[in-house]
Amino acid sequence: MNHHTRLQVLSEFLTKQRAKVQPESVGLPLGIRRRTPGLRREEVAQLAGVSTTWYTWLEQGRDIKVSASVLDCIAAALQLTADERKYLYSLALDTGSNIHAFQEELPQISPSLQHILQELKHCPTIISDRRCQIVGWNAAASHVFLDFKRIPVEERNMIQLLFTRKEFKSLAGNWSEFVQGFLSIFRTYYGQYVDDPWYEAFLQDMRGNHPEFNPLWNQSQVSSAPDVIIEFRHAKAGKMLFHLTSLQVQGSSDLRCSIYTPAPESTTALKLQKLMNPKHPSLEAES
Repeated sequence: MNHHTRLQVLSEFLTKQRAKVQPESVGLPLGIRRRTPGLRREEVAQLAGVSTTWYTWLEQGRDIKVSASVLDCIAAALQLTADERKYLYSLALDTGSNIHAFQEELPQISPSLQHILQELKHCPTIISDRRCQIVGWNAAASHVFLDFKRIPVEERNMIQLLFTRKEFKSLAGNWSEFVQGFLSIFRTYYGQYVDDPWYEAFLQDMRGNHPEFNPLWNQSQVSSAPDVIIEFRHAKAGKMLFHLTSLQVQGSSDLRCSIYTPAPESTTALKLQKLMNPKHPSLEAES
């Protein structure tokens, strides 16, 4: 994203985060009449120890000088998480990666990572890059989600597939929460690679072609490793519960490993084994 767009994204992020903070959580009285949810600009400025004018300019996306120490105060006032703080710093301090270092080709999975992927036999696992392009998966993922081999390489984007493939929409019982987990990861990369024009082009395409995308994206959630419980309604196996764990892969390639572990309190592990081995009789779906 260019300099102007980065400041605009910063403005939108600060506005959204300010609206999320409950006044009583920072010791402000409840009796004040408020036209909008959350804090006022002057209240954020007071909590952060900066002038209202300066904070207003920052939130408006004006090109002003910002220091890390002041951003610390802003982040504290807005009660940002560690991931949200990193996102704020990337946008405000322009600390994103150099565009000349970007690689257009899909990263390669190392033999050791490929071995790990195959060893997770009964845990559907997907490996994606910083653009959420799917670069690897195991057999369990193909059985639970879809056969990624049948999808052209250029269309294997997890965010895009969530909105375009009916298999995903019918699979996830809590679809919006499922999507939000991936969008929060995507926003983390979006802030980190602020100079890569691919993100703006991709977001423009998603906004124009998928009406459901914008409301979810505008929630501005940021998380590098969301840990959530996902409920699937599989066409053959019925109800399945998974714990989603997202791990950053160490190494030169910016890869992420999303592992769906069967919930121990459920019959998901047994259902998955039967699903992957058609010789076993099917287990009736849970209601």
